[in-house]
Amino acid sequence: MPYQYADSKLKIFSLNSNNPLAEEIAKEMGCELGKSSVKHFSDGEIQISIEESIRGCDVFIVQSTSAPVNEHLMELLIMVDAVKRASARTVNVVMPYYGYARQDRKAKAREPITAKLVANLLETAGATRVIVLDLHAPQIQGFFDILIDHLVAVPILSDYFKTKGFNPDDVVIVSPDHGGVTRARKMAERLKAPIAIIDKRRPKPNVAEVMNIVGNVEGKVAILIDDIIDTAGTITIGANALLEAGAKEVYACCSHPVLSGPAIERIENSVIKELVVTNTIQLTEDRKSPKIKQLSVAGLMADAISRVYENKSVSTLFD
Repeated sequence: MPYQYADSKLKIFSLNSNNPLAEEIAKEMGCELGKSSVKHFSDGEIQISIEESIRGCDVFIVQSTSAPVNEHLMELLIMVDAVKRASARTVNVVMPYYGYARQDRKAKAREPITAKLVANLLETAGATRVIVLDLHAPQIQGFFDILIDHLVAVPILSDYFKTKGFNPDDVVIVSPDHGGVTRARKMAERLKAPIAIIDKRRPKPNVAEVMNIVGNVEGKVAILIDDIIDTAGTITIGANALLEAGAKEVYACCSHPVLSGPAIERIENSVIKELVVTNTIQLTEDRKSPKIKQLSVAGLMADAISRVYENKSVSTLFD
């Protein structure tokens, strides 16, 4: 670091979902973002123009499929098609946030598996590789028949909490549900702290009801970790339960700050002292708060892109 790819066959393009992150990645790579434009016809159809030659190049397209999800997904699919037809050597999709990942199985009859559908769409459009960060379910990697690199944000989040100077004996890492235990354990290993689990029942989507807490949180600084915080119902109810169980104070962190609907209001009115997130999703002004600290994944993404381009091992980044 920093890399220097200004005159190479590596090209990085950004679409509309998270241009600041794409610019940061390009800066880390020591190159400029590729020249392209996204326009709309009067009926809303998307038109993409690539305004430089990419023949024989390894192209990396940075696009999170965050809100508006369908708009950003269509932009990405059209861009992949355009790049493929412009004779790029490889078409690499860099998706810091993979939308529709929560629809990864049939939880009840007659439900779609939309995470698999999105994988099919990317392959059909012409993507040759996908780089993602913290999929909602790691098994989504198996939905792809093309190359996929699955990065994790736990090291970035853990390093931030190390700067807080907490005594490891006073910290407990908390998973807000059984599904997130592996993630919580990875952070616990880095911070040399024990883990606890919130056993909750979800009566309907976006509504969480806490049952009980498995593990000792009394007198400790509790750090809740999740992959996605959407309406913030789960995380704020969990924080209340931790304080009621005797926790000294509660922090929360996640990889993907979706933060839709009442999320910001809930976080600001909650007992959470600080919410630490990454910039996989661009936070608009109405989704910013003094309680929210945003960390950058640009260095991690740049490292992954560099290793893919130079045919080096990417596996060290998975830890």
